[in-house]
Formats: sequence, structure tokens, C-alpha cells
Amino acid sequence: MLGSTHGTFTTDLRARVVACGESPRAAVHGVTAAPGDQDVSGRPLYAAVPDLDRFFRPESVAVVGASDAEGRPNTGITRQLLAWAERVGARLVPVHPTRTSVFGIPCVPSVGALAEPVDLAVLLVADPLPVIEELAETKVRFAVAFASGFAETGAAGAAAQERLAAAVRRSGIRLLGPNTNLNAFECFREDLDGPAVALITQSGHQGRPVFTLQELGVRLSHWAPTGNEADLETADFLSYFAGRPEVGAIACYVEGLKDGRSFLLAADRAARHGVPVVAVKVGRTETGARTAASHTGKLTGADRVVDAAMRQFGVIRVDGLDQLQDTATLLARARRPQADGVVVYSISGGTGAHFADLATAAGLRLPALPQARQDELHQWIPEYLSVANPVDNGGHPVGDWRGRKIIDAILADPSVGVLICPITGPFPPMSDRLAQDLVDAAEATDKLVCVVWGSPVGTEDAYRTTLLGSSRVATFRTFANCIGAVKAYLDHHRFTGTYRSPFDEAPRTPSPSFRKAQALMRPGRRLSEHAAKQLLRAYGIRVPREQLVTSAAAAVRAAGLVGYPVVMKASGAQLAHKTELGLVKVGLTSASQVRDAYRELTDIARFESIDLDGILVCQMVGRGVEMVVGVTRDELFGPTVTVGLGGVLVEVLDDTAVRVPPFGEHEARSMLAELRGRALLDGVRGAPPADVDALVEVVLRVQRMALELDGDLAELDINPLMVLPRGQGAVALDALAVCR
Repeated sequence: MLGSTHGTFTTDLRARVVACGESPRAAVHGVTAAPGDQDVSGRPLYAAVPDLDRFFRPESVAVVGASDAEGRPNTGITRQLLAWAERVGARLVPVHPTRTSVFGIPCVPSVGALAEPVDLAVLLVADPLPVIEELAETKVRFAVAFASGFAETGAAGAAAQERLAAAVRRSGIRLLGPNTNLNAFECFREDLDGPAVALITQSGHQGRPVFTLQELGVRLSHWAPTGNEADLETADFLSYFAGRPEVGAIACYVEGLKDGRSFLLAADRAARHGVPVVAVKVGRTETGARTAASHTGKLTGADRVVDAAMRQFGVIRVDGLDQLQDTATLLARARRPQADGVVVYSISGGTGAHFADLATAAGLRLPALPQARQDELHQWIPEYLSVANPVDNGGHPVGDWRGRKIIDAILADPSVGVLICPITGPFPPMSDRLAQDLVDAAEATDKLVCVVWGSPVGTEDAYRTTLLGSSRVATFRTFANCIGAVKAYLDHHRFTGTYRSPFDEAPRTPSPSFRKAQALMRPGRRLSEHAAKQLLRAYGIRVPREQLVTSAAAAVRAAGLVGYPVVMKASGAQLAHKTELGLVKVGLTSASQVRDAYRELTDIARFESIDLDGILVCQMVGRGVEMVVGVTRDELFGPTVTVGLGGVLVEVLDDTAVRVPPFGEHEARSMLAELRGRALLDGVRGAPPADVDALVEVVLRVQRMALELDGDLAELDINPLMVLPRGQGAVALDALAVCR
């Protein structure tokens, strides 16, 4: 059995990075990533931020294919572009081979005939490729292609899109589209102030609900309809918007990502700037993924990985467009919370109890108000009503001067960061007075005041004028959207308040472990268990004492050296599931048992036509918690690291958490917190607590391996990883590795 120490394992960060061959100073203090920096696998560590000022606010616009002929689709588009150009102060130049003027503006016959450079070329042509090639000779900075029939249509369209993308790369022009629309050139209200919502969509229609928030007084600053993303992609606009001073939140409708790494770098930039990103990401189901691919030709990605990656970088994922509207609006306009306590205030005990149940189940903290505060509230609220939280006023106090006193008293409590008042239906004059008191109180405090207006009508003056007329009150129509938005608001500020970019600490140079491991790789092949364990050893991951033998006599000698009892296993590159074939023998305690086991294992392998590199004679490891730690490659994000309950439970319960490297110790511990079976590590039914620190250490070493061997390692599966009682470490009992 194992002793009480775990050798090379340590939870001290300085010791850990030294063991992996990295400078302690670089790992402990971080080296801020800068443009051009790359990690150990050659991938960028900093978001590329295109200068899109001249795209959204050009000085001159060329409209290729402009028309004023009635009944032509291009005529309506040209008319809208004319109106937009006038609003942004841009000069518009129509381009048409046979017309002398369009809407009274002189035409030029081709882009080559443009008298001076233009900032933006809008291509109203069926095939944008020839125009892009012609534009390459000019100094046009941006182009927009509306044409469809590209990657969204299948293989032939994807090939055409690649030809277009290649031409764009050669030209130096930045292209929006193809398969995009006019959303970037909509009429944005300029009479609204305060922080704005910037919008990114891959479907114009799906962005309409957010765009129409302007009619409710919510400011919208930009709309980027990315289409097929042959060049400019969601990540480009995300990076750009994150640095805009007027942007308070970014709302996204994403069908698929062009490049997962670029998206995470952009999300990292937003997190560094403290700008919330709220996203609807389709593809949770096979049907949704298939439909999204046919719409924009994008990869939707494995949804579990997408979900984990978004959480890892602070992107708030919502399911519905109504949630996108409400959450983005709240995050754009609300000030930083002063506390995380939520108080529910209502004129009905039933309403308060119902809302409190839902809020608590969602993870919001509803602290009981201090007794002194409750005594103060009972000056205006009858003694028989509960004012601990939720606060029930019984109805009548909201109709007079007491209503405002109650609200101010609640907001004055230091434990309160959010006041939520559900008004389930209009009840004039009570509801009108209550709405006005809430608005007035919100104007006088830095704390968040939320109202749920539950009336299905929505035409009441208290709602349309009083509540929506206030930029300080966050008004919702449903309990669920209010609770989800408030939770996202508190989570976002908690996240950004301690955010440290994982890219700042990503390894930039290979460690000595990498050089040892690279010599073990066999391109295109699966490694035997013995070779896979050598790979783990190279990265300081503990494996049992074992020897690989090729005779019964050698097996007996190895057992004596390893120490009885022993485990014997067949080892070969073809073997993935040894137990099912009877190729594992456990608890052998004598030389005769070892000899018999050797013969039986080799006989089975011969009968099954399995090539072996030998028989492993392994140390018998004490009991602990069986976990699995692994590496797989995602088509969007590259290498990912998974941890979960191992052994047979990995297939039965599917209880795992996944992350995209790089990540640090905090994220590794967060992975464990997500597991439904997390309590097993704490010790259940009298079992001792497991060595969680050692498990975290293995996860971090595996993610280092995933980064450094990105070009060589296709898959790694450590199962089971036996996590022993606290202070005794963790041991990889079996491993599978597949080389790229």
C-alpha cells in the first residue's frame, strides 16, 4: 500500500511551476499578454482588435450596384443607405456601369473609377468576388457583401466562400458577410443617453427584439450582423465593442463560431474591461445545431464545451431573446452592487413568498433583515406581518406617505444590494403610487431597484410612463427574467471583481516535461498503457510502481520488487478495455498466482489476436475515490480538459466538468464544485476526506500537457485516477493516450 506522502505533488504554486519548468515569477505574478504574444503551442494570447470606427462612421461610402429604378430590390437598399449616410455624415457614391446618376447623385461606372479612396464599399451584387478583386487596387478599408449562396448551402457554397475569403485576405480589405443584411445601417435613436447595448447577431431577425428596446428608452449603439463571417467575425466585433466607452453591455445571438480561440480572446478582453457579454448560443440540440449550420454555415461546437468555455470567461449564456433583452439591459444600466443581499418587497404575502422561493432556488441570497431594521419597518407595517425578508406591507401603506418610508428603510440597510418589488397586477391607485415611490427611491440611491410588472396588458400609465420612463429602475414582465437578470448582474460583478486573465499565465515556452513527453509520442497511433503512463510520469503525475515483463519468470521477479499483493494487466496499443476481455488480474499474493496469471493473460491475448508489448506487474494501490481526468480535442476550441467521477461511474453517471486551457488553480477547483458527486471527495459514510489538493494538481498538470502537446496529443484518458485520503496523493491506475 502507499505511504502517507504524495511525492512530487504540492499545492504550492511556486513549487508547481518550477516542477513544470516555468519561471516562478512569471507564474505567480503573471506576465500581461500583449499583441503578438503566443503560448507554447503558437496560439495568440491577446485579442486582435480591428479598428472599426470607419466601418460604423465612414466619411465616404461606395454603393456598388446602386439603383433608383422602382420595383428593384437594390433601390430600397440604396434608399436606406442614403438615409443612413446622411445621419452619420458620410458622402455616398453610387457605382453602376450603365447609369449616370442614382437619386440625383452622379454615378461612377466601376470601383476602379472612384476619384478618391472610400472607407466603405457596399456590394449589391450577386457575386462579390470580382468586385473584391477590383477593390484590391483601391484603398477601400471595408466592404459589405449581402449575397447568399455560400457556406450555408453546402460544400460547393463553402468552396465559393473560401475563394472569396482568400481574395479578401490578399486585398487587405475587411469584409462583413457574405449572407449579411442591412442591420448595421439601421436608424439608431440619438435622443437616448446612458450606457448603451451593442448588438451582434448572425441572424438579423433574431436581433429585432433587442433593437426595439429603443422604443422602451434603452440606448443601442451598434448592430453587427455578421452573416457567414468569411472575414470579420463575432469575435472581432466583441473585441471592438469591449473597448468602446459608450458600451455598457454586449448582446449576442450566436449560431456558430468561426474560431473558438478568437471568441475566448475577445471574451477575455471584455472581462478585462469589465464589460458584460450576454449571449444566446443555439445548438443545444442536434436539430438546433443542424439548422444553424444550414443558416450561416458555422460550426456550433459541442454544446457542453461551449457552455463551459463561456462560463470560464464570464459570458452570460441565456436561452431566450426575451432574456437577452432583459439581462443585457440590466447589466448595461445598473451600477456596481454594494452588497449581494436581495430583499423582496410586496403588497401581498403570497406574492412575496412565491418570488422568494424562486429567487432562493436560483441561487440568490435573501438575508433576514436585522431585528433593528424590522422594528423600524413595523412603525409603518402592522406587527402581524412579516418584514424579515420578504417584506409584506399588507397593501395599504403603499397608498400614502408610509410607502416611501418603507422603501428607503430597506435600501438603507447595508446588507441589501438589490430591492425587488413584484407588482403582479395593476391596482390603482395603490400600484400607481407604489411605482412612483420606487422610481423616486431609485433616483436617490446607488442600489439596484427592480420591478416586475405582471399585468398582461402593458398599457397602464404606471408601467408605460412611470416605470419605463425611469433609467434607474429595472422593469421586467416576468419573475423568471427578473431573477435570471439579477443573478447574472451579481455574478458578473463578482466575476470581474476578481478576474485575472488565464492568458496572462499561459506557458510561453516548453517545459522539460514537454521534451521528455515528445519523445514518447507515436504519430497516428494509440499508446499502450505502459507508454501512456510513461507520458504521465514525464509530467510528474504519479503512477503505481510497476514493471513491464515478457516472461512468467520475469513476472515473478517483478512482483517481488513491486511488493505483494500485485495487479497484472496486459499492455498493448490495441487495448482500450482490458477488463471486459479478462486481461486484468487483481490481488495476486504469491509467485504461483503470478505465474498462472501470466500464462492466462498471454493465452487470452493470443486467442483474441491482440499484439502485446508485455504484461504489467503493478503495485496494488489502496482504496480511495475513483476519478477520471482526460484531454479531448474540440473542433472549435482545440484541447479541452475534463474531470469527473471515474471507474464504471464515468459511463453510468456522466458526471464530469470541462474547461478550455489555459486555466489556473481556482478554475480547477471550480470544476470539482460542479460535480454532482463532489461530496464523495469530502468523505461520506465514514470514509476519510480525499486528497483534493493532489487531484487539483493532476488536473493542472494535465492541462499543461494538453497545451504543450496540442499538435501531438489527440486524446488522453486517466481512468481511474485513485484519489487517496488527504495527504496521501493521487495515483493514475490506468491511462489511454492517442497521438495525432
